[in-house]
Amino acid sequence: MKPAPFDYHAPATVDDCVSVLAEHGDEAKILAGGQSLMPMLALRLARPEVLVDVNRVSALATVRRDDGSLVVGATTRHATLEKDPEIAAAVPLLARVAPHIGHFQIRNRGTLGGSLAHADPAAELPAVVRVLDAEIEVAGPNGTRRIPAADFFETVFTTSLEPDELVTAVHFPVWGAGSGFAVEEMARRHGDFAIVGALAAVQVRDGRLSKVAIGLTGMGSVPERAEAVEGALTGAAVADLDLTDAGVQAVTGLEPSADVHAGPEYRKRVGAALVTRALTHAIEEASRA
Repeated sequence: MKPAPFDYHAPATVDDCVSVLAEHGDEAKILAGGQSLMPMLALRLARPEVLVDVNRVSALATVRRDDGSLVVGATTRHATLEKDPEIAAAVPLLARVAPHIGHFQIRNRGTLGGSLAHADPAAELPAVVRVLDAEIEVAGPNGTRRIPAADFFETVFTTSLEPDELVTAVHFPVWGAGSGFAVEEMARRHGDFAIVGALAAVQVRDGRLSKVAIGLTGMGSVPERAEAVEGALTGAAVADLDLTDAGVQAVTGLEPSADVHAGPEYRKRVGAALVTRALTHAIEEASRA
């Protein structure tokens, strides 16, 4: 099939993008990598009157350090997240999760901001921003604002973005020395969306966990955080940890949906095992640092 007719705009600045969005509102869609939007257009599941192509906005493709954070522009490609040495040094979890995103053709086109705005709860990048307590910077007619990741994702494919706003950058905290990170997924085959995924980030100081963050994909309508388990593990001696129990507790209370790939109980069993594995690897790395 072919897309329904639409008007095409390719602004060169963020302000121009906002102007077009403000004029057309819900009838406009942003085109960045197009990995989700183009199939929807071809199948006519989406029929916007206006496409706003942001690929010519150079300000959206920058990566820079800023006061203890790494600021990554919204049109930064997944392949850049995977290969850029500055990103790998400052936010290792970004570099480690990127190879799990689709295939290299998708990573060459897909963008950080596009993945976040699409808000698929099975996707990796929404989970990364939640685990790291990143802030999503957006621009609109009233200027810019920064939305904490915990407030950005509302439900499946739904965010707190207004129709006349676009994601411009993401501010990632830099954890620094003594940190460890891990990504574990279970998918039918490489390149598919994971049936369940687990992400772990920890800091170890003097043999104890000083900071813990645990995220899960495919376990709810938004990327999940195991905050109760994080609190229980923070301050614990590494030598005394029961990470198998931590995995079980991480999925307790979650209500994953059933689909053709797996039911809720299977997802919870797999999720518990993946959390245990991710924590194990992250703590091993942090203890060596």
